[in-house]
Amino acid sequence: MAKTSKIKRIGILTGGGDCPGLNAVIRGVTKPAQDFGMSVLGILDGFEGLVEGRAKELANADVSGILARGGTILGSSNKGDPFHWPELKDDNTIEIVDRSNSALKNYLAWNLDALIAIGGDGTMHICKKLGEMGMNMVGVPKTIDNDLEATDLTFGHDSAVYVVAEALDRLHTTASSHHRVIVVEVMGRYAGWIALNGGLAGGADIILIPEIPFSWEKVYEKILKRELMGKKFSLVCVSEGARSIDGQMIVKGSDIKRHDPTQLGGIGEVVARRIEENTQRETRVTVLGHVQRGGSPTPFDRILSTKFGYFAIDLAARKKFGRMVALKGNEIKNVLIEDAISHQKLVKLDNQNVIAAKGVGISFGE
Repeated sequence: MAKTSKIKRIGILTGGGDCPGLNAVIRGVTKPAQDFGMSVLGILDGFEGLVEGRAKELANADVSGILARGGTILGSSNKGDPFHWPELKDDNTIEIVDRSNSALKNYLAWNLDALIAIGGDGTMHICKKLGEMGMNMVGVPKTIDNDLEATDLTFGHDSAVYVVAEALDRLHTTASSHHRVIVVEVMGRYAGWIALNGGLAGGADIILIPEIPFSWEKVYEKILKRELMGKKFSLVCVSEGARSIDGQMIVKGSDIKRHDPTQLGGIGEVVARRIEENTQRETRVTVLGHVQRGGSPTPFDRILSTKFGYFAIDLAARKKFGRMVALKGNEIKNVLIEDAISHQKLVKLDNQNVIAAKGVGISFGE
């Protein structure tokens, strides 16, 4: 029996950086829409499309076969914050302006009853503000960084961890063949989840994360100790936001078009150079970069994304606005968006993965 609802028309957009599983969420929302008596409008390129009025209708045929496809069929952007909109002036300078009224105007012009926004911390902050303007918002937590509070996991993280683990598996053989130290720099910004979980799954010998400032001497000591034990190679998995006890995060650039303009990157090169200089061991560095964001989602992320999508449209149908779907244990629950963004979810020292990693001999440079 078809479900009935007074909510007749919903929009959906993918905000922030892309990651595996976005299409699975879009599919999870669009396929049940007819049963809920709803039509779905796909907004193009994240909040940019909401501000600029770019969108397309989505039907069952549009989402057929996209479950395993990476990226997003709607396009995305991490520079389209309606409240922090970069406007190019006549003199080629960029001025940051508020275009939230344009977003609201298009929301009303499209006759939307609700908007499902898929994204991370930045997207959820925007959701909260748009909700305060009168839009009926439902959030879906997406980020490979896994740094969004109030959900046990965000989709995309498992896929990124799989890429890191596979890369470490491959680098293990070349490191052991040439008796080298290989440093692998991974994403994560201010949170160390990707490095922690990817390093643990991939058998890293040293994991460096932002939450545990490291000692250079402890890093050198671990590498030399392994050599004394007959292990003439080492794998170092370092998060882009990692820093030494007496140092700062390495910043490679700044982009004022983004709400957080800081662009991290370069710590891998620094770590590799310091290790080679201070241990006299041949060292190489691999920066995985955007390969962590691309490709097909893992089976876990396909399932999680599908569940998130379905329960997001269910929230909209029940008029549970201002809320975000969340994984709690093995079940999908929902939380207030404001609770989800109250603070970043960072790795704690008593996290069981940290404890287990130390237990099997992995060093965090402490």
